[in-house]
Amino acid sequence: MTNSPTLAGSSCLVLGARGFIGSHLTDALLAAGAHVRAFDRPGIQAVKGVPDDKRPGLTSLEGDLVSTKDIDVALEGVDVCYHLVSTTLPKTSNLDPAYDIETNLLGTLRLLDAAVRHKVKRVVFTSSGGTVYGNPCHTPIAENHPTEPTCSYGIMKLAIEKYLALYQQLHGLQHTVLRLANPYGERQRIEASQGAIAVFLGRALRDEGIEIWGDGSVVRDYLHISDVVRALLAAATPGSANQVFNIGSGQGSSLNTLLSTIRDVTGKDLKVGYQPGRGFDVPVNVLDVTRAAKQLGWRPQTDLHTGISQTWQWIQQEYGRRA
Repeated sequence: MTNSPTLAGSSCLVLGARGFIGSHLTDALLAAGAHVRAFDRPGIQAVKGVPDDKRPGLTSLEGDLVSTKDIDVALEGVDVCYHLVSTTLPKTSNLDPAYDIETNLLGTLRLLDAAVRHKVKRVVFTSSGGTVYGNPCHTPIAENHPTEPTCSYGIMKLAIEKYLALYQQLHGLQHTVLRLANPYGERQRIEASQGAIAVFLGRALRDEGIEIWGDGSVVRDYLHISDVVRALLAAATPGSANQVFNIGSGQGSSLNTLLSTIRDVTGKDLKVGYQPGRGFDVPVNVLDVTRAAKQLGWRPQTDLHTGISQTWQWIQQEYGRRA
């Protein structure tokens, strides 16, 4: 069982509410009785399947994370701020680290300054369990494992974690960091350049080939969106001294295992091409979620086969084609 923080009547800001994780979180917060401010950059298209933005309790705002004026408006009267946004991706962040700093780190620092001014009770930040640790010394990886990111994306996530701790020390701004594994599920974009499960299922739907970097032995920790959202809700009022939690399935799956499961779920004979491996790909990443289980009362509940099946059903319904 997951702890059920009392969110009814609270005001929650979701940065990135039109996205995959943000849209599911918004639904869950509204269902819990919270008032939600959904904040996104102008022109950001909502992911498929998002309900009407005129739902009771929901206020939609547009603005820029680096704009003090926009953030001040968004944070007025907010109890909990969920910071889910990033302008970069792990595989491309090394191409322009300065952009990563300007858009992600500086924007977050302005956000934290505003959170202090508006007396926000807690900031919940989605960090990256897949990149902050780098090449693991052992698996599963616990929160006290050395952090040696191999990409700017991971360095930036870790830097934000450190500034959150600093702002708690200097200003009393409470925070919770969730180091997420690889989330997947309904509403994830099938045309995107990240999110292996959704991309592979999209290609299966279109009977297109799937390209794998390396021999398919790379192991990752895949977590269904329903489990991610339960962790985000639990993070709103954690009753422990720790602020950093791994959130994953606790089990590793290779790319070849994903392909096998997708074949089983879809009934399709996938066309797979193997390309030379990439130097920045960590061979194995599986998170130890013991701390979250003990202190947040959170445990993953959706196994890989069930999660992929649910995602496949949604993709078929949303994209209007049957296998």
